[in-house]
Amino acid sequence: MTARIYHNPKCSTSRKTLELLRDNGVEPEVVLYLKNPPSRAELETLIADAGIDVRTAVRKRESLYSDLGLADASDDQLLDAMAENPILIERPFVVTDNGTRLARPLDNVREIL
Repeated sequence: MTARIYHNPKCSTSRKTLELLRDNGVEPEVVLYLKNPPSRAELETLIADAGIDVRTAVRKRESLYSDLGLADASDDQLLDAMAENPILIERPFVVTDNGTRLARPLDNVREIL
């Protein structure tokens, strides 16, 4: 099985997700998305393939979210903000041969293993 994780090593959920993948015999491609962020188009695809809405994919607890006044932003504005400021992307997204999930909660990833 091929897999990719959009990973932030400082995030405990992201670390636990990577561990879950490895415990299930999957060695994923690790994308450090803060250093190598997905494009806006890639973000749209990740979100659509995960079956979630754009607002679910945004880290609302980041101070930048309120600093940029994103509470009432449209989906397009949120996607633009996430593409320009990858710290706003909720994490981790996992892509396998069986689908895409946002690992919040972590058990979502089990559906695609």
